[in-house]
Amino acid sequence: MFQKEQQLIEDKVKEFCKANDIALAELKWQPIPFSGEWGFATSFFQTAANEAKLGKGNKVPVPQKAQEIAEQVKVQIGSVAGISHIEAVKGYLNVYFKTSEYAQRVVDEVLTNGANFGKGAAKTETVMVEYAQPNTHHSFHIGHARNTILGEVLARLVEFAGYKTIRASYPGDLGLGVITVMWTYDKFYKRQEPAGVHERGQWMLKIYAEATALLEKKENETPEQTAQREAYEAERREMYRKWDTGDEYVRELWRVTREWSLEELRDILHMLDVNIDVWFYESEVDEPSKAIIKELIERKIADDERAQGGPVIVKIDEKLGLTKDKYRTAVVLRNDGTSLYLTKDLALAKDKFEKYHVDRSIYVVDFRQSLHFQQAFKILELWGFKQAEKCYHLSYGYVTLPEGVMSARKGRVTLFKEVYDEAIKRVLSVEAEKSVDIPAEEREKIATQIGLGALVYSMLCVDNNKDIVFDINEALSFDGKTGPYIQNAHVRANSILKKSKGQKSDLGPSTFDYELTKQEIELIEQMSQFPQKVEQAAEEYRPLIMAMYAYDLANAFHSFYHAVPVLQTEDENVKNARLRLVAAAKQAIANALRLLDIQAPEVM
Repeated sequence: MFQKEQQLIEDKVKEFCKANDIALAELKWQPIPFSGEWGFATSFFQTAANEAKLGKGNKVPVPQKAQEIAEQVKVQIGSVAGISHIEAVKGYLNVYFKTSEYAQRVVDEVLTNGANFGKGAAKTETVMVEYAQPNTHHSFHIGHARNTILGEVLARLVEFAGYKTIRASYPGDLGLGVITVMWTYDKFYKRQEPAGVHERGQWMLKIYAEATALLEKKENETPEQTAQREAYEAERREMYRKWDTGDEYVRELWRVTREWSLEELRDILHMLDVNIDVWFYESEVDEPSKAIIKELIERKIADDERAQGGPVIVKIDEKLGLTKDKYRTAVVLRNDGTSLYLTKDLALAKDKFEKYHVDRSIYVVDFRQSLHFQQAFKILELWGFKQAEKCYHLSYGYVTLPEGVMSARKGRVTLFKEVYDEAIKRVLSVEAEKSVDIPAEEREKIATQIGLGALVYSMLCVDNNKDIVFDINEALSFDGKTGPYIQNAHVRANSILKKSKGQKSDLGPSTFDYELTKQEIELIEQMSQFPQKVEQAAEEYRPLIMAMYAYDLANAFHSFYHAVPVLQTEDENVKNARLRLVAAAKQAIANALRLLDIQAPEVM
């Protein structure tokens, strides 16, 4: 926002240090919170430390030397247009703006850039975010929603920060769980499937739970029950064998039932406004992954112990030269030649790096896979992929319910579609009472925006490393850290602007050369932080940063809305300045909501 002034000052600092043979460290600028004036600052402590290491500075203590450099630089800089004054304090260079000019600059920047306010400069690296990847032959539940929302918001953040971004999904479409559903359907339910997209997905979850109950050993079961259970298990294993050998009937059954799951997944992604660029499937990387093992053995990264009855392994700690166990030994191929998740993830990473030229690869997968990804990244490093150091596992905790933990095996899960429908239903009932002047079809659209916004924000406002106890009543609240509370700030800003048109007020040129209220100062402060928050959230891979920022921004606007008169203000310059501030706040809130994959309603 103030790059021109910052760059001018930075150039003068570099010029001074070069002329005086000072080993200048990288200048890291930080905003100064409002304390009568706004500004930004940088420290000279690292520069002073550099001087000390080089034996310069006559052994002056680092803090004292940092202050000396700051004072000398201040003199060198002199006066700069747009800057009110500069201070050298305790080794820091503090640069301050005239308050009215700063406020106007922030508001003008937001309104000029609109939907692009806060967008970062184009970066050279390509980022792939992998998410939205439930196993097929199940139904999409609220835990899958957390994965998908975290991944989509992270993709939006890194993209907005300036990275070329590729969204990828890697559904698990093979394995014993998949075969279990196919076997149950083929044996007991052939040609009985429901017609609806979501009904079919939910039905497959139901028959999976039924199959699990049939195949589990029970206490005090009779010999007849044991024989029946073992016969069922043999049939299931035989179907798995046939799939593996390419049996035409079984493969066609797999393709048909897999498509039922994928139809439901695509529909839910459409609801969440998620557009996947690249679809990888576990079944497609199974065979290529086995070929990779041969290369790892030839390069002496992996040890083949199959001749001795063992698997193919990578002794990661030993290969890295570590004396203590950290990454342990990883099995990359079973003795019978079948692959594991790790085998396939190595093949997938190779594809990402070589085919899609990915520089950074982010895996959104729950916390139970932490060791798995640590091992995968280190094997990729041993394999020679420089991108391995920029692979990142964004882990997340469970989503539980007030009544307990979910279990697909027992059929005890909360389905996303059920929560989605319930949220919209509840909002509609409120809208029917409070918004009678809004047409019914418009109310339904608003209810969808609010209900979905509530659901999405509830998945983002808790640190990804922590578990969530999902409570729909809390999520739908219009008070506190919720999606509707943030959306309501956008609605209130829109309401003021709509009324201003009735008064023939405009958003023409105006200045902030009056005494700002504390609410105006806080709102301007929050808006000015938006570009920095985008960059921080993208670089740290933390959607929570943007979620909390959106709440703080909305909270600042609500405080402004309740305390500061806008349309009632008699001074036309003040009124127009405040209207521009409202318009800027509306835009900033809309931008933050968009990055959080939440719609910004105009009314509610």
